[in-house]
Order: sequence, then C-alpha cells, then structure tokens
Amino acid sequence: MYFWLLIIVLLTMIEAATANLVVIWFLVSALFSLILSIFVDNFYLEFAVFVLLGTFLLITTKSWLEKKLKITHAKTNLDRVVGMRGIVTEEITPTTGEVKVDGKRWTAFSKQKIKKDEFVTILNIDGVKLEVERMEK
Repeated sequence: MYFWLLIIVLLTMIEAATANLVVIWFLVSALFSLILSIFVDNFYLEFAVFVLLGTFLLITTKSWLEKKLKITHAKTNLDRVVGMRGIVTEEITPTTGEVKVDGKRWTAFSKQKIKKDEFVTILNIDGVKLEVERMEK
C-alpha cells in the first residue's frame, strides 16, 4: 500500500512538472492498484493491473484527451511559411533555386522546373530548403 502511495506522489509530481500529458494514465492505474492492495495481498497482481491498465488507458484515451484539451503544437517561425505563397527570385530546379517568402529569401527546390517571377506554394521545409510547387493560375 505504501509503495503505491509513493508511486502516486512521484507520478503526480512528474505530471505537475510537465506541460504535456506524460504519465496521467499510469497515475490513474496506480490509484487502481492502491485500491486493489487494500483487498489483495499480491504485489504481482497489483503490478500487473498497474502496467496493463496504464497501457490500455494510454492507447485508448490519449488522442481523445488531447482533442478535448485542445493540445496543439505552436508553429515556429520556420513552420509558419508552410502553405504560404512565395515568388521565385532564381529559377528553381529539382536541386536548387531561390524564393522570397514573407519578405525573406530562401533556398528552394521543386520536382518541376519553375521560372523566375512565378508564384509558388511552400509545401515543406527540408533542412534549410523549402520544397515548393508552382501555383496554378
């Protein structure tokens, strides 16, 4: 019983110290194991409930709980250019070229050849290069 109280305290401190849902599922399963330890004197059974229930809760409720709490990842300055429109400043080939996006010049590449002064859409960031595609007129 004291073991599970210690585990609950430790998991609560870990969860409180992080901004993400890290161990909440195992905290719940530790509570169940604590309650089980009152009625059953079998550590292996209690530990099995802890691991199995925690894993089950993690698998089945993580995405639902994240949606309910609306946990989103803030876009960084780099990520925010994805989806933006840019203009080609140097012809783009499958290996190199340059675009201007949001007032900044970026090295870019594309699967197709794109001429200077054409507009492009930023698809992805690969290292320090932007993957782009020609915008349809």
